[in-house]
Amino acid sequence: MTPRRAVWFAVGFAALALAALGAVLPLLPTTPFLLVAAYAFARSSRRWHAWLVSHRVFGPIIRDWREHRAIDRRAKIVGVASMAAVLAVSVATGVGPVILAVQAVVLSASAAFVLSRPSPPDR
Repeated sequence: MTPRRAVWFAVGFAALALAALGAVLPLLPTTPFLLVAAYAFARSSRRWHAWLVSHRVFGPIIRDWREHRAIDRRAKIVGVASMAAVLAVSVATGVGPVILAVQAVVLSASAAFVLSRPSPPDR
């Protein structure tokens, strides 16, 4: 394996680990890390890329994005609810107004992007 492919492979594993954590931790996103992992594995390991894309849990998320640039309705709801929860926790813990404003802008833009994506066609 070339050094370049080894780096992509390491990035793929790191992103996959973060995606797996995101699947069980409500405030950590899953989809962006899965997309990074698929991208990295496509550049480093055909076997791992094929495994990820055909995975029964993670595969549909990647395929929906690739084929339709779509995010599943449930993922949208969980994602936006998580963003709102993060902002609520920041307000409740008394985060400074500048940091709160930056969070509000970034989370609002992220939520707008997620909500603007179409839902995939029914399977």
